[in-house]
Amino acid sequence: MAKEKRKILVLVEGARTDVALLERLLSTYQIDIKYEIVPYCTNIYTLYHEMFEDNDPASMDLLQLLKSREPNLSKKALFDDSYSDILLIFDLDPHDSGFTPEKIIGMANYFVESSDMGKLYINYPMVEAFYHMASIPDPNFDSYYATLDELTSGEYKARVNRENRNHDYRKFATRKEECDTVIMQNINKAWRLIGNNRGNSLIPAQIEILNAQLNHIQSDNKVAVLSTCAFFIPEYNPNLIH
Repeated sequence: MAKEKRKILVLVEGARTDVALLERLLSTYQIDIKYEIVPYCTNIYTLYHEMFEDNDPASMDLLQLLKSREPNLSKKALFDDSYSDILLIFDLDPHDSGFTPEKIIGMANYFVESSDMGKLYINYPMVEAFYHMASIPDPNFDSYYATLDELTSGEYKARVNRENRNHDYRKFATRKEECDTVIMQNINKAWRLIGNNRGNSLIPAQIEILNAQLNHIQSDNKVAVLSTCAFFIPEYNPNLIH
């Protein structure tokens, strides 16, 4: 994402935790661009149904799709605006009835360019992964996985609340230095998941992370706890993370 880009649309899954996290990150890093954060208010498999299932996504206008499902008339004008970049931030939710590897792979392969069709960032298993640290840094972070059983039973969010350093998301990683550490631990874990073949890249490709996670789901019925939603920050400007 080039520095001269001036306005981004951030499409997030939920209206509370997701919006609060993105607002915090954009404020913490003082990224000098205009932005709109829009909650989709349902999961990524609904987006698949609306845009991919019986359609060629390349023939559809994502902004107009979002406009058509926006219930607030005063907000519909947001989708008539021009955006230099579109970020889509969703949870994998592998326990959801709509989940299939083919669906999520298709979407990850399509949403690859923020300045064109949009770029997809997936949280594993969900947005709460950003807060799943007992300390900052957390020496055990690489060992954190979520099983499909605990996701199906709804226990994962309670586990994060229990294991989170502050037991209060509002008090977690409130300083830039702590956010830097959280983001770098997630980046390093992502590299280890795909085999540490870094080359000259700062961040692994989302599709590589996804494929590694799908392998864990298939073989072990679990997914590595990993938050990729903040990866757009070092992609925008690597010097923002120290």
